[in-house]
Formats: sequence, structure tokens, C-alpha cells
Amino acid sequence: MKSSRFTTMSPSELKAKSGKYFGVHGRFCSSHPWEVIVTTVTLTVCVLSMSILSGGKLGVVCGMNKPCQKKSPEEEKADSFLMIIVNSLAVLYLYNQFSNLRKVGSKYLLGIAAIFTIFASFVFGSGIVYFVDSSAAGLSEALPFFLLLIDLSKATALAEFASVSSNRDEVRNNIANGMAVLGPSFSLDTLVEVLIISIGTISGVRQLETVCYFGCMSLIANYLVFMTFFPAALALILEVCPHNPANKTWHIDKLARAMQEGENRKKPNPVVQRVKIIMALGLVVVHIHSRFLSQVTGMSFYLSTAPALVESEGSYQETERVPLHDYLWWKAFHLSADQLVTVGLGIVLLLKYTFYDKTNTISSSQFGSKQMTSSTVGIPSVDGDITTAYFRKRSITINCNSKESHGGMCDDSGIEECADKGNDSCSVSSAVSVSVQTEESHSNFFISNSPEAEDSNNAEISSENNIPVHNTPRSLAECLEIFKSKGGPSQLTDDEVMSLVVSKHIPAYKLEAVMGDMERSVLIRRKLVSSCLPDKESLENLPYSGYDYKHVVGACCENVIGYLPMPVGVAGPLLLDNEEYYVPMSTTEGCLIASTNRGCRALMMGSGVHSNVLDGGMTRAPVVRMPTASRAIALKYWLDTSDKFQDLCSVFNMTSRYAKLQSVHTAVAGRLVYIRFRATTGDAMGMNMLSKGVEKALEYLHEQFSDMDILSLSGNYCTDKKPSAVNWIEGRGKSVVCDATIPADVVEKVLKTSVDSLIDLNVSKNLVGSAMAGSIGGFNAHAANIVSAVFIATGQDVAQVVGSSNCITLIEKTGPSNSDLYISCTMPSLEVGTVGGGTFLPPQSSCLKMLGLNGSSVEGKPGDNSSLLARVVCGTVLAGELSLISALAAGHLVRSHLTMNRSKVNLLPHDNQRN
Repeated sequence: MKSSRFTTMSPSELKAKSGKYFGVHGRFCSSHPWEVIVTTVTLTVCVLSMSILSGGKLGVVCGMNKPCQKKSPEEEKADSFLMIIVNSLAVLYLYNQFSNLRKVGSKYLLGIAAIFTIFASFVFGSGIVYFVDSSAAGLSEALPFFLLLIDLSKATALAEFASVSSNRDEVRNNIANGMAVLGPSFSLDTLVEVLIISIGTISGVRQLETVCYFGCMSLIANYLVFMTFFPAALALILEVCPHNPANKTWHIDKLARAMQEGENRKKPNPVVQRVKIIMALGLVVVHIHSRFLSQVTGMSFYLSTAPALVESEGSYQETERVPLHDYLWWKAFHLSADQLVTVGLGIVLLLKYTFYDKTNTISSSQFGSKQMTSSTVGIPSVDGDITTAYFRKRSITINCNSKESHGGMCDDSGIEECADKGNDSCSVSSAVSVSVQTEESHSNFFISNSPEAEDSNNAEISSENNIPVHNTPRSLAECLEIFKSKGGPSQLTDDEVMSLVVSKHIPAYKLEAVMGDMERSVLIRRKLVSSCLPDKESLENLPYSGYDYKHVVGACCENVIGYLPMPVGVAGPLLLDNEEYYVPMSTTEGCLIASTNRGCRALMMGSGVHSNVLDGGMTRAPVVRMPTASRAIALKYWLDTSDKFQDLCSVFNMTSRYAKLQSVHTAVAGRLVYIRFRATTGDAMGMNMLSKGVEKALEYLHEQFSDMDILSLSGNYCTDKKPSAVNWIEGRGKSVVCDATIPADVVEKVLKTSVDSLIDLNVSKNLVGSAMAGSIGGFNAHAANIVSAVFIATGQDVAQVVGSSNCITLIEKTGPSNSDLYISCTMPSLEVGTVGGGTFLPPQSSCLKMLGLNGSSVEGKPGDNSSLLARVVCGTVLAGELSLISALAAGHLVRSHLTMNRSKVNLLPHDNQRN
């Protein structure tokens, strides 16, 4: 039983548990940066003062307080050659480290990395002075090995964790998260490396022992600086960075890839972790055996048997001490051959790094107020959750042939002018010049809460990180050749693709098919359209990123330039047939949802709404022409014959398993015949289904009447998306009736009116008033308001609100004492569906899921979901009718709309709104 208390932990579990402590440590360092920095610097100065600055023994320094030992020419050549190789490798390695940092795209990360390196060197040097008791005797030889052991990747990763923060609190949280992720692995790696390198200190080879002591100290210095000074300095630098949107200071390029690497660190290979732990334990055993069992201690052995850094005082005659500044001045102008090569290589690489190595960054001032928006970068958190948000912005350079030109492709939101106005290589056509320049990824460090900043955050964002960047423009012919090659579009920049569109090599409407990257195609089309608009920033507040366009292209919309966010509210619960529904409504009209919600509350306090679907069938009415009116009448009689109808029905039903022909109604005008097909369509709205079946039926009719001329698949007798009496009388889609009974006291308490007032107003307004206006199907207060709001939210065809809002509202007295209110709404042509069209779009699909009506019917027969949706729409219309008529009867309408439906922003001048 006792042994069951002890359970072994896997390396990943151990890392997760230790990560919490590292996270707490990181949070402390980032929350108290000044305290940590001052403490670290103070301790470093104390250590240094105990050695160099103490005034005591400085150590033996060749050329300063002892004569330099003479070496043979062969030894000097060998040492010089070896040091040239080692120093060159160290300089090249350091150059490679900073080149990798530069790819990240932030001068601030470079600065922090430089501070990290310098401070680590400082700590390393002071530690060597105090513990090894020699400051400069072997420092120059060991310094290259110190540089080779410096690893800036962990510091860069921690800086990237913090750089995606949106406020100061997130800086501390993200630094804590980064320490929790990086701390355990960095600690284990440092321990293993120190144990491995320290084996050389017991080898008996003096040169190797010297180098290994320096290596161990450099690793320890790196670790201490990373765990104390660096997170505190990082937090302090980020907190003091100005966060004005007009002054962007923190830019991180290719952050998604770096953060993905951070996420991969969170889940290390357990085999590798086990090997490291076993290796560390084995090395500890080796050191214990070598140092203690053999009665040899590391440092005393080093000082007694391997005086590589310090010679005994009696072994030389100390010369007159040279002042330190004179010694340093002398050393600066008396460099050895290996030092000259190292310095020369360093200068060459520094010049190359500064002037020739181009980064993918552009000064933030070039962008003004144009910002990027958030998308997703994984940031592992302390508790294991992954928060995702990454920032991406792409800039494109467009130039005009003349400085005064502002038309064509010359301006765009996020598009900058060419650096050289007279550069002929920017030309694409006589009217338009497109220049290719490096694109850039920016992360906006401190995000402003101002509306302007939020609007600008919806500026242009790229969907891919691997789009090629070119510093010099490529010609149109070269771009066309690349485009025609395999994978060509992905090798072109946005500017180059735009030049191909302008030159008619790529149709603008085919960008998605050609590029393969839908979001990037939308971005390019936005820029093309913006360049042709009077206001080049017209699309600035129209978002486009982060949307799944695969559901849109080829199905819902063409020539896409973005998406339009619409506010979505909820009304309810609506008690419909003893079930409660929360109805999603998308609208920009104030008071609408509030009014509908009040109606739902009144209905809930009564007996709820009862609904029935009278009939369901979508219609399509082609128009055909016969040679004479007699032949037209003959066709009508043929269609009215029952056995002929059955033949036609068989042909029609073959086109779909859901489309079932119900009836055919014909109308004749001269020699024109209008044939109105009516069929069930399952849970789809069914227009496409009807069109397919009607086309097949017309082919069959043409076989029977060879002189029949088919004029159009739609002859406006359907009738689709137009007011018509035929839909009002015959119905189209779902014909629904809803009614409800409301107690008189509820009418008075909730609706603030009386039953008699509602009846009188309904007759005067909805019945007589609509009749006086010659309305067709408009015998209601505002059915179209509710229908359109539900249609937009659930992905219906909004244009069909014209026919779907046909409604007659009737109000009467009822109840035992004839004092309660009876209200009904009859809607004969509700055209709805739960599959097809916009119902597949994720937001609209979510709204359908709120009602439990997403997709086709799983239980029951096909069409149940669409029928229930029609009943919900009609019941919601009834609630809206009840509330609005009550508000009119009580005189509350104007007051409520003045309170809730007036936008003060719209009253401001246009220029003030932009500012």
C-alpha cells in the first residue's frame, strides 16, 4: 500500500510540473523588472570588484606586469593558425546568429539580443576573474569558445512570446508563459552541456582544461542571464515602448512560424528528454568518481596541476606594472596576425550585415495609421491551453508615371508610392505603373482602444507567410514566364500579379481559380478596385481576412472583395407549439429586436403560438410560344389531362430524389403559354431543383409538341422575387398560419394598451389602409422587417423577402368573457430552406443551429426542418406584429424610435466621422 503512493512521472509530466515554477519565476521577473535588473547588476559589480576593482592581485598579464614568454617560430605559427580558424568560426557563428535574428524583422529584438550578449560576456568575465583567479591570461584564447556557446534562439523565442501582447498585463503573462515553456528544456540542456564540457577539466591536458573551464562558465552565465536579467529587461523595454497607433515600435515578421516552433517546444520528444536525463545522471556519476573517489577536486586540481591561466609568483620576476590605460592603448595598436584577421573579418561582416543584407522590413512611419489585424499565432500558456492570435499586414508599392497622377492604380489603402518617381522599371502601361517591393509583416505591439485603431486593424492582411519577396522589380515578360511555370502564381508577389491582371493576362474574376489562395486573391482584387475609386480608402473599413471563402466562391458570391459584418441579435424565447426557440435576427434597425422580444414575452404569458403548415411547394413557370392561339389552348388541355400529367410527373421526378411534382397550372395569353410547375423540394428552398426538373419536363413537352418554342425557363409567372397576386392566392414555398390567445390583463400590463384599441387599429391600418393602397399581400404592420432579419441571420435568399413577407394579420376578441385577444398571421408564400445557398456559410449555419434546424432532417421526412423554420418565421412575425400594433395604439412608437433608432454619428459631417 505504501508503494502505491509513489508514482513515476514521465519527462513530459515532469516538464509540465516544473514549467509552473518557471512560469511563476518569469511572472516575478517581468512584474518587478527594475528590482531584478538592479539586483543582477549589483551582484555582478560586487563579483567584479572582488577581482579586478578590488586593488588586490590582478593576475598575471603578459605585457602589463610580466614579461611575455618567448615561443619558437613554429609554435607561434601553429598557435596563430589555430586561433585564426577558431576566431573566424566564432565570428561567422555570431554573424549567423544575428542574421537569423534579422529574419525575424525587428531591430528591437536585435538590440535586446546585443544587450543579452554583452551582459552575458560581462558576467562571464567577472566570474572568471573571481573563481579562476585570472582575468586576462587566457581570456583572449577562450573568448571564441565563449562566443560559440552563446545561443540566442531561446532569448529570441522568449521575446517573440512577449511581442504579440496587446497590453502591459499581457506582456507579463506572455513572458511567464514563455518561461514556463522554455525554462525546463533550457535548464536541462544547460545541465547536460555543463556536465559534458566539464569532463574536459579532469582530462589532465592543460589547454583543454582551460577551454573547458571557460566553456562551463559561459554556459552558466548564459543561463543566469536568461533566467534573471533578460525577462526583466524584456518586460521593461516593452512596457516603455510608446503605444500610440501612429508610432508603431514593435514589428515581428514571420511570427506564425516562430510561434509554431514555440508550440512544438511545448511538446518535446519524450525519448530525447529521457536520453538527456539518463545522460545527465551518468555524467554526475562520472564526476563523482573522478573528483571525489579519486581525491581530485575540480578547481584545486586545476590550480595545482594545470596552471594554464596563473603561474606561480615565484616562477617569474614581476616587472614594473604598466598603467591599465597605457596597456590597453598599446594592445589596441599591436595586434597579432590572428587578431588582425579576426578584426578584418568582423568589419567585413559588419559592413555586409549593415549595408548589404536587406531585411523584409520597412519603417513604420511609411504606413501612417495603416495597421494590421489579428489572426492566429499559437502562444502556449502556463496551464497548457493555447491562445492563438497573430498579426499580419502586407504592403504593396504602386507608382504613377507623374507626381500629380492619383488615378488608375496609383493609390490604395496600404499601398505606398515608389521610392523613385521616375523609375521606368515601375511601368506596366502608359497609364499605370506598378513597382514590386518587399512586403512586410508587422505586429502591432500595444493596440489602441480607439475606434480609429480598431478600424485600421481591419486593413489588409495576408493569408500566407511564404509569399516571395523581391527587392527589385521583375519585368512583365519575366512575371508571365514565371506565371506559366509549375506553381507559378505562388512565386509572384502581389504587385506582379496585379501587373498581370492589368495587362489582361489574368482575368480579375478568375483570381481565385488561378492563384489557389482565395484570401490573397481577395486582397489583390481589393487593391485593383480601390485604385479605381474616387476615395482610395473606401475599402479600409471593409474586412476581408479570417474568412473561409471556400464556401463563397462559386456558390454565393463572385468578384469578392471582403465580407460585411452584420450585428445579430436574439429574440425570445418564442413559445411555439409548446417548444421554446431563441430566434436569431440580423438587422441594423434599432428597436426591431427589442419590440419583437416584447411580443415574445406577451405570447409566453399567454398560451404561446400555435402553427400549421397548409401546403409546401416551390414553383417555376417557364413561358413557351405556340404557332397559334389554338395550339396554345391544345397544349393547355393536354397538360390538364390527368394521365398526361402523370407522364410529365414521371419525367420531372427523375431529376431529383427530393423534387416531387405536385401540380401544373397553366395560363394562356394569345399564343403564349405560362406553365407553373409546383413541386416539393425537401429541406432546400428549391429553385435550382425546380429549374432542373422543369428543363427536363420541357424537353419531354417538346417531343409531344414539336412546334412549341421555348422562350424562357422563367416567364415571371412563378413568381420569384416580385410582388404578385398569384403567390398571394396560390401560395409559393411554405404556406403557414400561426395564431395565439393573450389574456386581457397581459395586453394591459405588458403591451400597455387594450384589446379594443388593438382591434380597431388593426382594421383601420392593416386591412383598410392596405386596401386603400392597393396592396397585394401587405395586410400587416411590418412582416417584412422580421422576415428580412431572420433571413439574413439564417442564410436565406434575402431577395425573396418580397414574396415571403406576404402576410395578413387578423385580431379579434375571444375567451369565455370575450375580453381576451386573439391574433393570427397567415403567410402563404414563405420561401425558406435549411440546406443550400447561404445556409452553408459558417455564421449562418450557427444561427440555424440555434434553432436546431441546421441541414436536412435527420428524423422524420424530408422537408421537416424547412417547414419548422417557416413556422418559426411566422411565429416571430406574429410577435413583431403584436408589439408594433400595441406601440402604435399606445402612442409609444415615435418615442421609442427617437430613443433607440437614431444614430448621433450619422448626424455628424462626413469629414468629422472620419476623424
